[in-house]
Amino acid sequence: MLSSRGAISRTAGARAAAARPLAAPRGGDRRGQARGILGVSHAIDKRVYRWAKGVLPPISKTENIALGCGTIGFDRDIFGGSPSLQHLIDTYTPALSDEEQSFLDVQVHHLCSILSDHDVATDKDFSREAWDYMRDERFFGMKIPREWGGLGFSTHAVSTILAKLATQCFDANATVAVPNSLGPGELLVRYGTPDQKEYFLPRLADGTLIPCFGLTGPHSGSDATSLIGSDCVVSRHPETGELGVVASFRKRYITLAPVAGVVGLGLNLRDPEGLLGGEGEEGFTVALLERGHEGLRMGPRHIPLSAAFMNGTVEGDDVWIPMDSILGGQGRCGFGWNMFVECLAEGRGVSLPAGSIGAARSVVAGVGAYSRVRKQFRVPIAEFGGIQEAMAKAGSDGLITIAGGDVMNAIVDNHEAPMVISSVMKQNCTERGRRIVECGMDVAAGSAICRGERNYIGNAYMSLPIAITVEGANIMTRSFQIIGQGLTRCHPHMSDLLRALQRPPSEEKEATAVFVRQFYKIVGHGVSNFFGSVGRGVTSSVSSAARSKTAYKNGDDLLAYHEKQLLRLSNNFALTADLCFTLGGRLKFEELLMGRLADALGAIYLGYATLHHYHRRRGVDGLEALTEHAMLRLETEAQDALYAASENFPGPLGPLASAVMKVGCFPLGGLTRPYSPPGDDLTKEVSRLLTTPSEIRDMFEENIYRAGEGAGPHQMTDLIDALPVCVEADRAASSVRREKREPTAQEADLIARADALRDALIQVDVFEHATAAEAAPGYVRPALQGTEDRFAALERTVFREAA
Repeated sequence: MLSSRGAISRTAGARAAAARPLAAPRGGDRRGQARGILGVSHAIDKRVYRWAKGVLPPISKTENIALGCGTIGFDRDIFGGSPSLQHLIDTYTPALSDEEQSFLDVQVHHLCSILSDHDVATDKDFSREAWDYMRDERFFGMKIPREWGGLGFSTHAVSTILAKLATQCFDANATVAVPNSLGPGELLVRYGTPDQKEYFLPRLADGTLIPCFGLTGPHSGSDATSLIGSDCVVSRHPETGELGVVASFRKRYITLAPVAGVVGLGLNLRDPEGLLGGEGEEGFTVALLERGHEGLRMGPRHIPLSAAFMNGTVEGDDVWIPMDSILGGQGRCGFGWNMFVECLAEGRGVSLPAGSIGAARSVVAGVGAYSRVRKQFRVPIAEFGGIQEAMAKAGSDGLITIAGGDVMNAIVDNHEAPMVISSVMKQNCTERGRRIVECGMDVAAGSAICRGERNYIGNAYMSLPIAITVEGANIMTRSFQIIGQGLTRCHPHMSDLLRALQRPPSEEKEATAVFVRQFYKIVGHGVSNFFGSVGRGVTSSVSSAARSKTAYKNGDDLLAYHEKQLLRLSNNFALTADLCFTLGGRLKFEELLMGRLADALGAIYLGYATLHHYHRRRGVDGLEALTEHAMLRLETEAQDALYAASENFPGPLGPLASAVMKVGCFPLGGLTRPYSPPGDDLTKEVSRLLTTPSEIRDMFEENIYRAGEGAGPHQMTDLIDALPVCVEADRAASSVRREKREPTAQEADLIARADALRDALIQVDVFEHATAAEAAPGYVRPALQGTEDRFAALERTVFREAA
């Protein structure tokens, strides 16, 4: 029953309601408020978009093309902070076919047998026999498909062949590498016109035409695609009216140019009169010119250090090039950068690291044996701590390089073109190759610096700095290219954001929506990586502190532990990559930061590759110790690079980014920087495995050239064969000393045999004359001429007359 008070209240309320104007429904209020908020939000978004567009430096046409070239895969996983070792194992398996293995065992072995590294270096050329054999057996057409007369080999096969050649003659490695990486052959297969393929590919496959690629000029080194001084203008022939281009160019450092029959020439094409008519466009263009082309000058040589491989200049002034000599025809004018970038992965990521792989095998096999053969103070130098340190470093760097190469080869054979990983491989593996050979030189000492047939390492030592400078100098690749390209290409959300910022004003509304969406994804990505880094930083540090120094002997524990550490470091790296966006367009100029991040990225990728290698080769006795040594070094490299970045983060927001990075990557300070170089016990164990007969040594010797029986002296082969004899003789001599007895007849024979081998193998080459001038009849060295002249003026010319 309602009270009278309640009734009166309701009546009064009704009257008041009737007296008021009708109000909008409450839902309408909310929608109006939402529209207002959204309007403000859109206005803010638009302002932020315009600010970002103004701050970001304009992306050039070349950079824009690069954003869309190549492929991304495992590199994107690292930038995302969540790479998977299992995915790597399941996806990539490097393998040789029976035919490829036979080619290695027969043709490559025979080519090595007719190459004298010393003669090639002295003569600065191969013999006619060697050139003909390389042509006849299609060494220059290994990547050209069978339908065009080539071998159609896999990338892994090419890499393995190049590495084996490097164990006998580095100049052969370089000579065979160019036609099978960035030579015009691969470009023709992908982009050539039917007429160009029909003419050039069979001639390239059988070696009738040796190819080269002319890109670098005096004013465009590592920035080769700038094409400064390589200009061409679309025009018509003054007599026939044929459409073509007139080009002037100065190219240098062009490998194989002095002997090439065809050059792929990188030119900067301009069309001021619009003669292309919409078919093709201005920009980087590749032309194919044969050696006899009118106005083309090829032949003069550079001499890179002491190397003998052909390298020289390609020049021309006002050279007429018909349109059908443009690679791919007129429609491919301006398309050269796309061609170049998509084919670059093989040259940078495969061919150049193959030389380092060959050097690693040579140092472990040859220098490792030498350290047991050579004695100082009656002790094999392999027992000295300094030698052990050098050999362990060379061995673990060798494993890292081989493992990285195997994964890279499998990635390319999987029809991928990973631009960032190929740059990592080029920079990181050629640098490690240099370190490996330096370690070998330090151990082999005098025997490594005296040139001659006995020296199996000296030419590699002088050749590896060349690999470091070509196809983008390492100093530029490390401090600019890897991270600059990686952030824009491999970050999960950056590419779309950049493209939104490049859209024209007419598309601002759509571009703003994309920009905002990607911006929030980047922020979310950073937050996720921050908390992931903190959590994994603590747990991985705890597991590192609790881990026994011998835990690596269990293969399952080895894999599980190091995968966990790499995942933590990947999280750290991804967080740091996100923080780089605080620099905006200034990042381009912060090369010290980018260099440190490139070090971290390289160590992480190669760490995963090393675990991938262990998984595939598990069962090789001693591989656990070598893998542990390599992984400890890689984890320390990544940690130190990230810590240095956190200490020196640049920019106006640098102190804030540095603080976030330190808390995220190293939440407990030094306690969460747990990685350190391998300990002495592990270093000694790795060195022992590399300097005594072991399955680890067998693994390194798998793909080196060894001379066959009856082939005569061959220092590498002789050292490898002498190693077990010398080790066994040392054991016998030690037993005799320990037991204070005379050796048995068998022991005495063994020790005498080892001593004879040692005496022969520590010898170095000596020459009656070092130059052709010295060999001339009657030649007297200038210093001795001066001595004779001075004595001619003296009365007494000897200290003591002969009896």
